[in-house]
Amino acid sequence: MIRLWQNVQSKRNVVLFSLTIFLLFSFNAYAAPDGKALFKANCAACHNASDKKSTGPGLMGVLDRIPTGDWKYNWVQNSSKVVASGDGYAVGRFNEYNHTVMPPFPALKKEDIDAILDYTQKGDVPKPVVTTGAPTQAANATDETNPVFLVIIILVLLIILIAVLRFTKINLRNAANEKDGLPEQPAMPFLQAARHWMHHHKRKCALIGIFIFCTLVGKGWYALKGIGVYAEEVHPNEWVGYHPSQPINFSHKIHAGDNAIQCNYCHTGVENSKTAGIPSVMVCMNCHKVIDQTVNAGSKEEIAKIYTATGWSPDMRAFTRAQQPVVWNKVNVLPDFVWFSHQQHVVVGKVNCDQCHGDVKNMVTVEQQRPLTMGWCVECHRTTPLKMEGNGYYTALHEKMKEKYKDQPITVAMAGGIECGRCHY
Repeated sequence: MIRLWQNVQSKRNVVLFSLTIFLLFSFNAYAAPDGKALFKANCAACHNASDKKSTGPGLMGVLDRIPTGDWKYNWVQNSSKVVASGDGYAVGRFNEYNHTVMPPFPALKKEDIDAILDYTQKGDVPKPVVTTGAPTQAANATDETNPVFLVIIILVLLIILIAVLRFTKINLRNAANEKDGLPEQPAMPFLQAARHWMHHHKRKCALIGIFIFCTLVGKGWYALKGIGVYAEEVHPNEWVGYHPSQPINFSHKIHAGDNAIQCNYCHTGVENSKTAGIPSVMVCMNCHKVIDQTVNAGSKEEIAKIYTATGWSPDMRAFTRAQQPVVWNKVNVLPDFVWFSHQQHVVVGKVNCDQCHGDVKNMVTVEQQRPLTMGWCVECHRTTPLKMEGNGYYTALHEKMKEKYKDQPITVAMAGGIECGRCHY
């Protein structure tokens, strides 16, 4: 009987050891590169995961367009070197995107790049339906297995295993007592046994409690830091963001896209102010004094709202009526404790509007397509090279830093762009 008990104890140790190894391999599997997280951290500032163009090309289907072999790794890690080598495809893309230089990502390993590209190739999931009107925040949808679900399954299996081992131990103990002529010891209720175990294993319980507490704090932190961040990637190839309805259905696609009106024609503060500014409806009247209707459905009613706001009388061709100010709903909102200057980014940094605002030229109703979080901005500053050549603002800085960094691209972060006081003071 003693040998049998030793065998059972040995088998229990083997089971626990095997379960530990299984858990270690499971967690290692989850430690593999996360393509979605890598894309959002390194690529989302300039690329869409769909086939839509942004500052750079859309990445869905890119493997079918680029040269094979190690070209993708060489391009991501140092695109300037590939262009300088005279590679035909690289030079073609460089010219197509107005000589915009893709910043190097030497820290990305080959498996990281493969994970990003695998993530962006998933284009077979139906796109979520997005309706215009009231503010909408789509529900999270993912084609990946939820790690929380796996943890629950593992915990259930552990509880079952503990119950089986406990039942076996009790039966063997009673069998041994019966052989020795000792009275049978009744089984302690499970909860009472659990309390007894915790009382005699306080250190283990404390470690488990600390682990659970830290896990909950981490989960809570990531949940709370998303409050107020409306742009959300709910689909591998689709950004669905905050897009409130407006009192006048102004289409950026018609004005900025089809008619190619420059952003700064309406947003006059973008080059000389911290804020880009909401255009006055009087700016609209520069064109709509003449244009009172277009071929687009409902255009006459929407243009009439402009006349009402400005006090314009189409019949008398004069501003004879009382003005009624338009209250627009703001789309992109930064916290009050954040300093952001459009002038600094647009004039000095020469940042394109779509890099932060998305593909506005194709938006009927403007939506927030970028998260605009601190992490997103900091990552952009870490990876975006300063455009110093011919930029008088950076002349002295360029002379001071080019000896230190030589041929290495000087990023915004290298010039102090991630110091706390730059944005918070």
